Amino acid sequence: MPGPRVAYILLWFPEPSQTFILDEVNTLAQLGLDLQVYTLYGERPPSRVAGMGQVLAPVHRLGISRLGLLLRDAVWQGRKEGRGAAFFLARVLGRRWRSLETAGEALWATLAGIHLARRFLADGIHHIHAPWADGPATAAWVAGRLSGIPFSFCAHAHDIYPPDGALAEKMAAAAFVRTISRANRDYLASLAPLEARKIVKISYGAPLAGESRPPRPSRVPHRLLAIGRFVPKKGFPVLLQALSMMAKRKLDCHLTLAGDGPERPYLLALARELGLTGRVAFPGFIPHRQVPELLREADLFVLPCRIAPGGDRDGIPNVILEALAHQVPVVGTDVSGLAEAIRPGETGWLVPPEDPAALARAMEEALLDPEEARRRAQAGRELIRREFDSRKNYGQLLACFGGPGLRG
Repeated sequence: MPGPRVAYILLWFPEPSQTFILDEVNTLAQLGLDLQVYTLYGERPPSRVAGMGQVLAPVHRLGISRLGLLLRDAVWQGRKEGRGAAFFLARVLGRRWRSLETAGEALWATLAGIHLARRFLADGIHHIHAPWADGPATAAWVAGRLSGIPFSFCAHAHDIYPPDGALAEKMAAAAFVRTISRANRDYLASLAPLEARKIVKISYGAPLAGESRPPRPSRVPHRLLAIGRFVPKKGFPVLLQALSMMAKRKLDCHLTLAGDGPERPYLLALARELGLTGRVAFPGFIPHRQVPELLREADLFVLPCRIAPGGDRDGIPNVILEALAHQVPVVGTDVSGLAEAIRPGETGWLVPPEDPAALARAMEEALLDPEEARRRAQAGRELIRREFDSRKNYGQLLACFGGPGLRG
């Protein structure tokens, strides 16, 4: 018997900051899932997706150029279903969204969901899945309600912290809700206790194949690496402050801070202010395929995540999994699900967020005890191989869709 045909709804695909979604889609395709990707927005410029891997599933895109089609389908749906559909759509949109941007995304997702309901029936879709709990899940909710096709969604980080105005209702309507950490599972259960039975925890896979590193002699300057978007929740100002403290204690370190984003001017100015100009390199955005090269040169990977003022935070940043998979010692902060990968005394060092002194002490401990750092890095690599294997974890997700799961 053929398996189900599943529609994935995303805002953009592929997206450089979401390599784990590309890994998820490709792994499911390799496992035999009949999967189609539908994006609510148009195509990214080729320069933005340079360096990303091949997409193994068909991709269908909407975007502003399809606005006329979406509006025509909305009128058609209103005539077909009458007041029932109008009442449901008014209920979707008539709520307090957490920001104007979220409200705009919800409006577009609702229009797209109306269009996709017809399209999914024509395309023979059996299940709808949204890998994010905000706009994509709203589109899945609308499309599922109007087509009768069951839907599910995944909850990660910015899409649930803080929750949008419809999260609890989307959970109630969904066939199941996937999340990527125990911390998120407990949080979602607290938001909608009656839906707790629907929540399944299925971790990411690590997109980059890890490699064992031979012991290396201690070297000066010590090479530190951090990678991420330059946004408040990453906590990179705290890292620069910690590096300044280490420099004052005459510990010779050089930090490569790779990435880009709205905080870039502030981070550059802060590095100058702290006297770190010669100790920090800002190479900009690094294509995903070049990340292993940076990891091979690093003595220590650091990611000082924090909870941003609006509540936004990371789930389990995939770059942490990739660093551990490459057997690089890791220092992080105890935010959200990070403790499920960085286990203090076992796979790395974990400190409180927004504490540069504690971060500096942990980095110093890791750098000045290379044997212990190597032991924890080896344990981290084994943890990734055991608990964050793409085929194993996405095989579990395949079973949730009604497929056979992982065989062999």
